[in-house]
Amino acid sequence: MNQDEDKSIDFIREAINEDLKSGRFTNIHTRFPPEPNGYLHIGHAKALTISFGIAEEYGGKCNLRFDDTNPTKENIEFVNSIKEDIHWLGFDWEDREFFASSYFDKLYEWAIRLVKKGKAYVDDQSQEDVKENRGTLTEPGKESPFRNRSVEENLDLLNRMKNGEFPDGSRVLRAKIDMASPNMNMRDPVMYRIIHEPSHHRTGNKWCIYPMYDWAHGQNDSMEGITHSLCDLAYENHRPLYEWFLDELGEYKPRQIEFARLNLSYTVLSKRKLLRLVKEGIVKGWDDPRMPTLCGLRRRGYTPEAIKDFIKRVGIAKNFSIIDIALLESAIRDDLNQHSLRRMAVLKPLKVIIDNYPDQQVEELDAENNPGDPEAGTRKIPFSKVIYIDQDDFRETPPPKYYRLFPGNEVRLRYAYYIKCTDIVKNSNGEVIEVHCTYDPDSYGGKSNDGRKVKATIHWLSEAYAKKAEFRLYDRLFLEENPEDGEDGFLSCINPDSLTILNGYVEPCLAMVNSGEKFQFERVGFFAADPDTTAELPVFNRTVSLRDTWSKIEKLHQNQ
Repeated sequence: MNQDEDKSIDFIREAINEDLKSGRFTNIHTRFPPEPNGYLHIGHAKALTISFGIAEEYGGKCNLRFDDTNPTKENIEFVNSIKEDIHWLGFDWEDREFFASSYFDKLYEWAIRLVKKGKAYVDDQSQEDVKENRGTLTEPGKESPFRNRSVEENLDLLNRMKNGEFPDGSRVLRAKIDMASPNMNMRDPVMYRIIHEPSHHRTGNKWCIYPMYDWAHGQNDSMEGITHSLCDLAYENHRPLYEWFLDELGEYKPRQIEFARLNLSYTVLSKRKLLRLVKEGIVKGWDDPRMPTLCGLRRRGYTPEAIKDFIKRVGIAKNFSIIDIALLESAIRDDLNQHSLRRMAVLKPLKVIIDNYPDQQVEELDAENNPGDPEAGTRKIPFSKVIYIDQDDFRETPPPKYYRLFPGNEVRLRYAYYIKCTDIVKNSNGEVIEVHCTYDPDSYGGKSNDGRKVKATIHWLSEAYAKKAEFRLYDRLFLEENPEDGEDGFLSCINPDSLTILNGYVEPCLAMVNSGEKFQFERVGFFAADPDTTAELPVFNRTVSLRDTWSKIEKLHQNQ
């Protein structure tokens, strides 16, 4: 790969280029190490796009390695969903699918090596005591009273821990480093804890002790020959610990490079908080289209191309920042605008009767499938005496600068004719339920013979041929820009209008749609067919509106 002339190259690629040039590494081998305790979200998409993408650019390899070191939170459902999401984004680990649990035997052997060197010991302190004696950022920690046990005693106790002789939480194995280190991670970190879980999803009941993330992570990278361990900036202070372990063991050391995680406005990306949203029924599952999970975004209609384009726009940085979610929405608009077929849909139908149109006449009108793509061609849509328009396109008493349909006003029907409102019909509650109009038969295609012009074009559907449909209008789940603040604060700013369900109509050609098919409903927004779609009732999720209207919604919320 030749990037010498690329002035916009990021710091990760700069480091890799230096390593290749100096001969420190002759090939590139990265990894993506998700924990199978939840579904991947948009933040993980950035991490895996960096690791898989860089390996691909440099002609290298990227491993998929599941960090399955906590059997209390992991299961095969999450493993399968992670693999599906990675493939959906367009990446492949080929035959390099690994698990931290595959290395449990070797990790245990390496732990014994550290014990024999006097660099690890079994601590009988409770979890609370270990935490209390760890010290603070300004005060050193206190050494455990069990820190200077003999090698023989430590080996015996560690073996008995492994064999399940002690209850959960009664003992841990700790590295013996420096309780006065300014780096809290170096203050005798825990390596193993006792967990009597009924069954690990891969190792069953073989183990009663499980490695901490910090004991497994760096060592697994070394075992797999990873050249560049690309990870969250949160692990920058953990790097000295990983290197200490490998130095004491005399094993190969990868190069770890940290970058800032992705943070999105109006979004939470903590898996713990996402799990609460699911368990407390605030959303309808991990794939709820309001969730930032990749399966949720996929169900909502997002494309892999749009997500990768968004990540490219965000770039790779070292500094913490919150990215405006409008940038993600802009990326999906740009992508869908190029590829989505145009269709007409009426979400809140209002009946319109064209009084001077022949009763039995039906015309097949030509409509463009995508104005920006000449190869997309056209389609036929039926036009008849009775049509539906959207309720928002009619006002009995129009506000200032309202140019759509109202008594005495004339508008253009998309792909059809000019119509003029002549009368209305109301129900007993005073609501308009029917609008009567006349049409100009010489205005087909939106042009009148006498040269008059109208200021508004509205969409419509023939009542006789329209297909009933359900529309799920998703909005941002949170009202606050940074709902991550606080442990419970994010639940207090849930948007009560994050989901609105409407029953309306679509063109007859959408009577049979497949889950995931995407369309732009003209003047309404971009939509995708939901898996709940049936032959009797197609269901469409709004992926994104045609333009960013959140600023208006936010101002309205503040004024209420």
